[in-house]
Amino acid sequence: MERELWIFGYGSLVWRPGFDHAERHPARVDGWARRFWQGSTDHRGVPDAPGRVATLVQDAGAFCWGVAYRVAPAESGTVLAALDHRERGGFDRVRVRARIAARPEPVDALTYVAGQANPNYLGPAPLAEIAAQVCRARGPSGENREYVLRLAEALRAQGADDEHVFALAALVEAGRAA
Repeated sequence: MERELWIFGYGSLVWRPGFDHAERHPARVDGWARRFWQGSTDHRGVPDAPGRVATLVQDAGAFCWGVAYRVAPAESGTVLAALDHRERGGFDRVRVRARIAARPEPVDALTYVAGQANPNYLGPAPLAEIAAQVCRARGPSGENREYVLRLAEALRAQGADDEHVFALAALVEAGRAA
């Protein structure tokens, strides 16, 4: 019997998975926090003007809401190849335990995390600086602010709370009006 593949999405995968899946559920992972500390030079920015996208950072007291997708075994190879390409800008596969409300036990899932050692890692910055960078950035996948605002919208729609995302989205919205 083939092992089932679960993918945990916490950034654009929440609102734009771009792959076939057999199931989709709101989910969370414990011990991780979502932060806009990863530079995007291939999707939401360009090499000379990177955007900022989400990554996960380990934080023992934190949790991150997102979406868990179950991929049919026949599609696993195709989905992983596509995700490896999509997340090529500094992200590595990491195994996490995703909690899904409809299941009594967590599922083992793969997610993509951009660590400090990758060349596009930007690290922490004041939220106003992150928002300003987001408002300026645009790449092949569109405006960086769309990424932030669509993520905030999707998290709100599933009843999830993320202070970092919502505070950033408020600053980005204010920047759009300016």
